[in-house]
Amino acid sequence: MLKKIRVALAVVFWVGITLLFLDFTGVLHNYLGWMAKVQFLPAVLALNVGVIVALALLTLVFGRIYCSVICPLGVFQDGISHIGTKKSKAPYKYKKELKWLRYGVWAVFVVVFILGIQAAVALLAPYSAYGRIVQNLFQPLYIWGNNLLAWFTERIGTYTFYPQEVWIRSIPTFIIAVVTLVVIVALSFKGGRTYCNSICPVGTTLSFLSRFSAFRPVIDTEKCKHCKACEHQCKAQCISISKDEQKIDYSRCVDCFNCIDSCKFGALKYRFAWGTAGKTPENPSAAPKNDVTAGESVQNPSAEGRRAFIAGTAVMAGTLAAKTASAQGKKTDGGFADILPKQAPERETPLTPPGSVSVKYFYRRCTACQLCVAECPNKVLRPSTDLEHIMQPEMSFEKGYCKADCTRCSEVCPTGAIRKITAEEKTQYHIGTAHVNRELCVTETGTSCGKCAQMCPTGAILMVENDFMGNMRPTVNEEVCIGCGACEQYCPVRPISAITVNGRDIHV
Repeated sequence: MLKKIRVALAVVFWVGITLLFLDFTGVLHNYLGWMAKVQFLPAVLALNVGVIVALALLTLVFGRIYCSVICPLGVFQDGISHIGTKKSKAPYKYKKELKWLRYGVWAVFVVVFILGIQAAVALLAPYSAYGRIVQNLFQPLYIWGNNLLAWFTERIGTYTFYPQEVWIRSIPTFIIAVVTLVVIVALSFKGGRTYCNSICPVGTTLSFLSRFSAFRPVIDTEKCKHCKACEHQCKAQCISISKDEQKIDYSRCVDCFNCIDSCKFGALKYRFAWGTAGKTPENPSAAPKNDVTAGESVQNPSAEGRRAFIAGTAVMAGTLAAKTASAQGKKTDGGFADILPKQAPERETPLTPPGSVSVKYFYRRCTACQLCVAECPNKVLRPSTDLEHIMQPEMSFEKGYCKADCTRCSEVCPTGAIRKITAEEKTQYHIGTAHVNRELCVTETGTSCGKCAQMCPTGAILMVENDFMGNMRPTVNEEVCIGCGACEQYCPVRPISAITVNGRDIHV
């Protein structure tokens, strides 16, 4: 029963967080957004004391339940390991803790966290790693499935679904997501929780508390037959069974309850054991125990996790197979010439979203989970390709601009890197300033344009006389400009717009 409850809760969290990163409408965040805010590292960066204390108490009382229920990357590993070992009666065996790797990675993580090197922090953080995998690799499949439904519903006269553009926002981040997925799958397929107990800094942090947990799996040496069924089913590879000793390394145990489910002799119980050591000595007065083979006592892992994982991957694979074959044609100017796609200009200072207070504030708190990127309806946010801030979001206006009534990124950010603001408050944030490149602007050749002035929502761009012929050219009032990017996005000059928005170090 314990395992069934654990699997059910794990599936709920995994599906919920996965849907958060797949959804592009912003609707699901109203119901599931709290799941991102209870993740360990986002709670630390947001200084959410309530969540931090709750997770610490949860670990002290019940063990590393966080890793097996709440962490989406941990649950994902369980699904992969189940697929890799489902036909094996003895998939795992006890392995000693790799202390040099485990605590070495943790020490590096702590140092880069203190120094504010968030790119390295984001690379190791489990929640952020999973978010990048879903946003970069799985969301395109999800959107293709949506576009297929939009194609069908359009032909029957309804518009329940609407098509969305599928595009790779950042090649480096995409490659990092692919490499991360390959590493996780390779380690989990046969090694179970190898990543969690050897690399993951959050797992190591919680392990300092879990070794003192009040409730834990405990071996009854009088009932144990040394069949090693529990050892062979332990994904954390932390149970050692022999005639000389039976021990559990509670710093690595993630309370998946596979061991309890596999023991046919009732020698393993999850019970209150405050203050007891991980090693339970064998009772010398106990009657001799008859050994049995591991194969006689090993039960197949619970089917719930398998069904949930297969269902999730089937949806993703199905949407990929159902992708529409027709591609969007090139845009043309009056049907005669191809319109070149816009390219991002070189910006003196990166643009960060309204609500991020300043560039420094934003990048110190952002874990590069890509949730704001996945949710941005205006296609303004994308992962940075700059080495210093790689994978962390930045703003650019090739496909849209930051509309005045949209505050979705501030609503979904779980770390507080983007503070939650209202549409009214958004107008007070001056995230950047527009600058006109006279060499590119068509008004310098006497051509009448004024598109940037027409589209500016704050009236920061005015058309003034350029020469005695009465030609007009755009001029920016920097005190009024808020850096929304409407002028840059609508500028007809391509591929680099004649007007560029440079970020401000401090927004207010």
